[in-house]
Amino acid sequence: MTVATITVPNEFLLATRMTIEEIQLELAISLFLQEKLSFGKARELAGLDFWTFQQILGSRGIAPHYDIAELHEDLATIERLRQK
Repeated sequence: MTVATITVPNEFLLATRMTIEEIQLELAISLFLQEKLSFGKARELAGLDFWTFQQILGSRGIAPHYDIAELHEDLATIERLRQK
């Protein structure tokens, strides 16, 4: 796995009064909203577990991206599991 490092100068940390972790969370949420990252990948970038990330999104009124194609996939999976 390749890892990229982003340097955040201290002046930005001071100006925003944010920690590195908070900036990382904001980046993850921004990329999720732009649909550049899935929920799972955004959660990983934020360094949070599923429920914590979901709760943060919910507290900001951000709904998970779930389209009709994903619904059909889930329904097909449920039907396959029911037949076993």
